[in-house]
Amino acid sequence: MRKIVLDLAVTLDGFIEGPNGEIDWCVMDEEMAFDDFLGDIDTIFYGRVSYDLWGQYVPGADVSPVEEKIWSSVHSKEKYVFSKNPQPDGKATYISSDILDKIAEIKSRPGKNIWLYGGSSLITTFINHGLIDEYRLAVHPIILGAGKPLFTNLENRTGLTLNHVKTSASGVILLSYAKATALK
Repeated sequence: MRKIVLDLAVTLDGFIEGPNGEIDWCVMDEEMAFDDFLGDIDTIFYGRVSYDLWGQYVPGADVSPVEEKIWSSVHSKEKYVFSKNPQPDGKATYISSDILDKIAEIKSRPGKNIWLYGGSSLITTFINHGLIDEYRLAVHPIILGAGKPLFTNLENRTGLTLNHVKTSASGVILLSYAKATALK
């Protein structure tokens, strides 16, 4: 069965955005093999705000060939947007009701893994319902001190098992955890 993978950049102090929504601290590090990750997925789950910001993002002309390739790959995936107020655009499927049933149905289809892109409230919903199979976090070497935290309003502990650690010359550390089958 397909896995739902949370893949996200996070600061050392646990923020996914700065106080004003900035992500200028996020390094596109080729050593982290993000293009390999994109090759392992065929579907992306977005919250509406994240989709509005990044679901159709087109990089500027000054972007590197690596980043251009990444965005082209992202935009080739099937996209689902979770929103209480759907605004269909013909480029994504909107889900506003029967969320757990629809996720189970999508996950049971043949295909590659599913990327849980975010935002934070969608991530919280998935964690609280035990829907994330793998946590893939790129921890960046910066402390912001304030911003939007990765984890908020969690209802329960979630046990994890370390799958993999990868370091890079830029200081980014990629951590991969699987959902533990039982908590101790």
